[in-house]
Amino acid sequence: MKIKKAVLNSILTQGMLPLFFYEDVEVSLQIIRTLYNAGITVMEYTNRAKPAFDNFKVLRKAVDKEMPDLYLGIGTIKNISEAEAFVDAGADFIVAPTINAEVAKVAHKHKLLWIPGCMTPTEIYAAQKNGAELVKIFPANVLGPAFISSVREIFPGILFMPTGGVDLTPKNITAWFHAGVSAVGMGSKLISKDVLNDRLYEQLHTDTVKALELIKAAM
Repeated sequence: MKIKKAVLNSILTQGMLPLFFYEDVEVSLQIIRTLYNAGITVMEYTNRAKPAFDNFKVLRKAVDKEMPDLYLGIGTIKNISEAEAFVDAGADFIVAPTINAEVAKVAHKHKLLWIPGCMTPTEIYAAQKNGAELVKIFPANVLGPAFISSVREIFPGILFMPTGGVDLTPKNITAWFHAGVSAVGMGSKLISKDVLNDRLYEQLHTDTVKALELIKAAM
């Protein structure tokens, strides 16, 4: 199976995409191991600070060695140079906060999934025109499930993944999936600053299992 289709299928089957960045590479690796051991098969490391690139290369090697069935993508890719660099470093897919046609071309050239961030119908249309199959609706806490309900029928063939403020509660998770999303992005609501700073790996494992169960029940 081609990696683009495999990654998309994994996100849709999992129903969520965990995402995070942390400057300490060893902590980052332990977070990835914890997520993987809790049942995660696809996740996003975000390009949020200078150490992200060097960290990603270390994480990529560890994933290949320890977790070969895990798809590791890169997020917060804003330009073509970042896209090319992380693809060369082994990113399995690209997530972007904006619609940059040049970034889309890099992903398509390498036959990788490109997930751009959208906030308006115009942006969703532009993403679709540039070959996106799955779009990140951001910020989710501002737009809300009602936004998805209102626009999804206008864009047949596009899949929606709200990110930014999706709460780890049955009520919130159910509301999103009932509105018609295909997956949810889970950042700080799952991998919080406390989890990262205080190395709360057991808590993360428990919360991840809970999140997967909530999502399975809501899908």
